This record gives sequence, structure tokens and C-alpha cells, in this order.
Amino acid sequence: MNATTANGSGSERAIPASPLAGADDYRRRLEEDVTAAGGPAAADPEVAGAVGRTMFDQPGSADLGVTVLLHRDRLQTAPSQALVRIKSRPDGRSYLGVVTAGPFAEPDGLRADSSLMVALGTHDSGFLPEYHGRVQVTILGQETKDGALVPPRLRPLPNSPVFVLDDAEAAKLLKCGGDIRLGSAVGHEAVRVGVPSGAKAVLPRHTAVLGTTGGGKSTTVAGLVKQAADAGWAVVLLDVDGEYTRLNEPTADPQMVKALAESGMEPGGIPGDRFGLYHLAGRETTNPTCAGRREFSLQFARLSPYTVMDLLDLNEAQRDRFLFAYDLAKGVLRAAGIFPENGKSPDELARQERLIVSLDEFERGYPRLTLSLFLDVVGACKARVNKAGFEPYSAELKEGPGREYLDSRLHEKDSLPGVASSWGKLQSVLWRLHRLQVFHGYKVRARPIVYADLLGPGRVSVIDLSDAGMTELSNLAVSDVLRGIQEEQERWYRQHERGEGPAPGKVLIVVEEAHEFLSAERVDKCPALFAQVARLAKRGRKRWLALAFVTQLPQHLPKQVLGLVNSFVLHKLTDPAVVSDLKKTVAGIDDGLWARLPGLAPGQAIASFPHFTRPLLVSVDPAPGQLRMTE
Repeated sequence: MNATTANGSGSERAIPASPLAGADDYRRRLEEDVTAAGGPAAADPEVAGAVGRTMFDQPGSADLGVTVLLHRDRLQTAPSQALVRIKSRPDGRSYLGVVTAGPFAEPDGLRADSSLMVALGTHDSGFLPEYHGRVQVTILGQETKDGALVPPRLRPLPNSPVFVLDDAEAAKLLKCGGDIRLGSAVGHEAVRVGVPSGAKAVLPRHTAVLGTTGGGKSTTVAGLVKQAADAGWAVVLLDVDGEYTRLNEPTADPQMVKALAESGMEPGGIPGDRFGLYHLAGRETTNPTCAGRREFSLQFARLSPYTVMDLLDLNEAQRDRFLFAYDLAKGVLRAAGIFPENGKSPDELARQERLIVSLDEFERGYPRLTLSLFLDVVGACKARVNKAGFEPYSAELKEGPGREYLDSRLHEKDSLPGVASSWGKLQSVLWRLHRLQVFHGYKVRARPIVYADLLGPGRVSVIDLSDAGMTELSNLAVSDVLRGIQEEQERWYRQHERGEGPAPGKVLIVVEEAHEFLSAERVDKCPALFAQVARLAKRGRKRWLALAFVTQLPQHLPKQVLGLVNSFVLHKLTDPAVVSDLKKTVAGIDDGLWARLPGLAPGQAIASFPHFTRPLLVSVDPAPGQLRMTE
């Protein structure tokens, strides 16, 4: 039996006997009311596909930060680093932004830390209140009618619809493409991230690959080397640890093979006809069976005397004696007809004289000067001060014009500085260097590197310095190689300017463990060494000569070196002081990305290149070539 009650019109309406009957009656009456009102409200076509709406600003809101609220069903549609478009209403402006925080889940009408929510969570209650999502969006710019992105003058208004960009739109906005592929953008996995090989404003403005051990630097470097070579770059890799000596072989690591398959790639090494492995004379290599293996010696004449003094850590007195002996050695070479060279045509002699006049000894040494001859000159100076006999090793000083010139100079009154003991200390330092048997000349038959062979398009040359045995030797080798490549590239460039040959090829030099070669302490003690790298970096931008510094200890790199770099690939870094310093160097990375840097997984990196619209979180492609020391 139903009860009755009076309604507003004075008539009576039956009260349902059960709750279910009441619900059915409510739905029926609701449908009648909707029909009487003209049917359901039509969906707004302008908000179709929107994942959320902008929220009102709060006292702590930032200029370029906007809070966006999402329905619970769309919570997973706007992940971190996703690109979004905000169509501000009713002013009609359009903004592009990136999700830099969230998505966070928040209960409707309750604080997440309220007593009720804490009680429900701690007592294993099955009750789950309705909830919504929240993300923080950083505005990248305002879209103009022609599609350009300009700095915003105003902010999106509250309750404006927000749309996630599809991968095609994201790729167009990010401008992160290139034929030298690095990986894919996190948040837009179909968007490929790469470097354009033909853009002079990207790689030739130099790159730094930084990260702790196990973060994925080696994989990034191996992929960059392979991709750059395939794009026609000549790549020279200064390998301090011998990690890249098997890049000519396809990877056999099961995890890497699996990752390659998941990325739609296949294992593959650099073809043997494009791969060369070089190691110092008398030293071993970590890939002795490589068909392209070659021994090489260093050229003492290519090294600036100031660089040598810096690397040998000579004191002021030793430097004075070094430079005095160096001038004597130059005179010996001229007197002996070694350089300028006797028997040459007048034009060639004039060319050699012009070379001597234009020689900058802060950049390179005197042509044809060998370490063995220089050591003999130092020994002769010591013998003269000590009033002892002298027997040289070099044939040029045993007899002839060279010996006559040296004797005449040594017997000039008051011409020799210092005492015998100070000359002896300099001689012992140079003998230690000579005993390494790596400089071309006395007893060293291995030929120096022919740098033109390294600079062929698509060629990869690994300089294996893993068995150098001492940091000073590795640094001398790196300095020699850098100078040799620079000289060859500049020769090529001058020929092209005279119309005598094609344009210079593109060259990428990768310096592994850069903190050992260019540490802050070493740069302070060896200003000539940094000056050499700085000159190469500045000239390289115009001559397609790019540098890539790789290190696990970026805190040891001086600010002067990082100041030469315009592109960064940042793998996992956990030291707060290092991250703080990098924030002052690398522009454009938002706080959300910086916060993720210490927790990046192996193979993830934050990439910042000049052609990007903004820095990106990238999932780096696995390396197709074999690495020796991957975990």
C-alpha cells in the first residue's frame, strides 16, 4: 500500500513503497523534464577531445605555470612531458605548453591528507571516493594565426579546454628531428629525436655528454658515432679506456639485442672498410684481432713547446732552460739544412721561410724537430755548464753544420743560464718522456698518423689510449691528434678557398674521459693546453669541425670548457652540487626535468640542442655496435 503527500499544486503524489520503485520513478520524471526542455544539451564542438580544463590561479601561481584539472577517466592521457594546447575562452587565444608536473590524483571535495582519507587508507577500507586529476603545465608560447609561436603577453583564462597534441603535431612543435638519430621523446614515443647532419649551428657548436657510471653515456656515444658516420661525417674517437675498439662488430649483448628489436633496429657494426683502430707504438690495444689495427707514433714537432712544458709540469727555472734549448734546436735544424730544407726549389724554400715567420709556437712546434735531437741539445747544454764531454745520439749533431752551429753557440760567453744541476733536472724529465718510445725518430719505427686518412666521409677512427700507462702520455697523444686533425682540416679549407678542391668534409672528434685531459686543475696549470682546445673549438665552427666531450665527472671540467659547448646530453647525475652548477650553464630546462635527473633510468637522458624548441627527456636508442664494458 502506497502513502500519499501533498505537492505544491495542492494535489497528492504517491510515495513509492520501496527505494527501487522511487529510483525508477525519479528517472522517468527526469526523462520527462529533459524532453519537455527540448532534449539533452548538445556537446560543445570546440571542447570535443579536451582532456581537461584550466583552473583558477592561486596566490603561489607562476607567470608561465597553469594548473589543469582532468576527469578521472582522462588521468592517464596527459603524462609528464606531454605537449598540450590550451584554447583560452572566451578571448580566443591559443597557447602551447608542456606538462612539467603530474598527473596527480586528488579526491573530489576532500583534502588528500584529511582525517577521513587517512582513516580510510589505514583501515584497508574498500571505499574509494570520486577523484580527479591535476597536472601543472608550463606555457611555451602563444600561437599566432599563421602557426608561429611567440612569447605570451597574457595567461589562459580559467575553465579553458586543454588538448593533448598528437605525435605529428608534437614533432612539428618540438623541431627535434634529424638524420643523426638519438632516440625517442618520452611522452611522445613516436616522435624521433635526432640531430640534422647538415646544420652548421648544431654539432659544430660542440656537445657534452655527461652522466654517472652506468647511466648510458657509452650507449649514447656509440649510437652517435654510428649515426654520424652513416650521415657522412668522419668521426675520430679518443678512447682512453679502450671501450669502443670493437664498434666494427655487431653487438652480442642479449639485453642490447632485445632492446634493438623492440626499437625496430638490428645489431650492426661499422663496416671494416670504414673503420680504423690506432694505438701507440709499443702499446697494446683491447682489440688486437682488428683487421684495421695500426701502430702510430707522436710527432714532437707538432706539439707547442708551451703545451709540452705545461703537461710536464715544469717549474719556472726549468721553463727558462727548456725555451733556451728549444731556440738552440731551431738553429741546429736551420744550420743542418733540415728545415728550411736544403736542395729545394726557390719557391719551396720561400714557402718554408714564410711558414717559419708565421709560426705561432703557442699552437705548434718547430717543423721537423724531434724529441731525440732536442734531448741531445739539452744534454749539450748540461755538458757545457758542467765543463764535461758530450756525445750526441742524433746523426745531425755528430758532425757537420748542425754540430758546428751548436758548438759556436755553446761557447759564447755567458750564453747559458743556470747551473749543471738545473739542466740535469730538465734532462731527466725529458729522458722520462723519451723512454716511453712513442715519439717518431730515434728507435721508433712506427709512422705518425696520416690525418688525411682519418677525415674521409663516413670513416670512424678509434684512437686506443688504454695502454698509455700515464696520464701525461695520454694527454700528449690527445694534443698531438687534435693538432694534426686541425692542421689537415685547415689545409683542406685553404685549398677549397683557392678553388683547388671540394669543400672540407664534416669531422666529429669525441674526447672520452674529458676530465682527465681538461680538468679544472689542469687548465689552471696548463693554460696553453686549454688555449689549443679553445682555438680548435672556435675555428671548427666555420670549418665543420665538431667536438664532443664525454665525462662522468662534470664537476672537474672547468667552466671555460663548458662555455664552449652549446649542446648537452645529460644522463643520470646525483650530485646536487653538480646539478646546481649545470643549471647555470644549460638554459631552458624546466624544474620538473631537473628534478628527474638524479633518478633517470639507464638509457634515459635530457637532451638540449640548439635546433630544439625546448630540452627533451629522451629514451636513447640502444647501440647496434659492440661495447666492451657495458653492464
